[in-house]
Amino acid sequence: MNVAVVGATGAVGEVMISILEERRFPLSCLYPLASRRSAGREVEFRGRAHPVTPLEDFEFSKADIALFSAGSGVAGEYAPRAAAAGCAVVDNSSRFRYEPDIPLVVPEVNPRALADFRERGIVANPNCSTIQMVVALKPLHDRFGIERINVATYQAVSGTGREAVEELNAQTLARMEGRCVESSVYPTPIAFNALPHCDEFLANGYTREEMKIVWETRKILGDESIRVNATAVRVPVFFGHSEAVHIETREKASAEETRRLLEATPGVAVVDEREAGAYPTPVTHAWGADEVFVGRIREDISHPRGLDLWVVSDNLRKGAALNTVQIAEMLVRQYL
Repeated sequence: MNVAVVGATGAVGEVMISILEERRFPLSCLYPLASRRSAGREVEFRGRAHPVTPLEDFEFSKADIALFSAGSGVAGEYAPRAAAAGCAVVDNSSRFRYEPDIPLVVPEVNPRALADFRERGIVANPNCSTIQMVVALKPLHDRFGIERINVATYQAVSGTGREAVEELNAQTLARMEGRCVESSVYPTPIAFNALPHCDEFLANGYTREEMKIVWETRKILGDESIRVNATAVRVPVFFGHSEAVHIETREKASAEETRRLLEATPGVAVVDEREAGAYPTPVTHAWGADEVFVGRIREDISHPRGLDLWVVSDNLRKGAALNTVQIAEMLVRQYL
């Protein structure tokens, strides 16, 4: 396959290229694409440097697959062009996620939805917080039926981009040295803080990030009856999103059976020993790993059919780049 990576110099794009190499993707030619600001840059792949091509100058007929990680505006303009040129598109932005004729896919959860990609030639990659949650909840929904999900996310700054990582680093150093802290990426300082604000606020009082979890969970699980409530919080962590997930099931789910189901689920790693340190965290487990980690599995003492989970994953890998590459692998095996 000839593969174009749009947004190759961004945080997710760089991880995407490294994962293509790690997983030995069947690739003959890589085309790293970015804006004109990246002109003259190179990316390393399979031991040699590949020059970055300005997106505006690229002919998508050269590529079999295009992996987009460059924002909704860029995706809206260039993904349809790529698809029209015969290139299969996997888009990591939110631009196409809610369109009914474009599949929204997590390979471990709803792989059959990928069959619909030929309608538009585009597959949408879900939001990072949604991906890790539905990977953990899919086996529970299949076995017990989920009526309601209440989730609070604790999201790393890398979900905002490289500038946010740099801002957290600079603010942390400034705080430690007693200097004035400046903020440009977030409305208030993120270092040593927690901001209950991810993405823009909507008319209903929720943020767009919170509503993404609502909309996407229902579409991916194929069940519009599931009630979903989300609170998204940005925390001073560089890499790895964490989630406190509380679900209410149709049938009673015991902690023991839940643990067994999750231990048998591909892509899930259970870390749940009920002792100090025996639970997943972004730094000790998720950072640089491909799995979705689940711990703190317990029955909710406030609801007869309630269940509580702690879910952690690397937002740049499974939450973005890895899921995109997994979709591309499925396209190669089954549809291209």
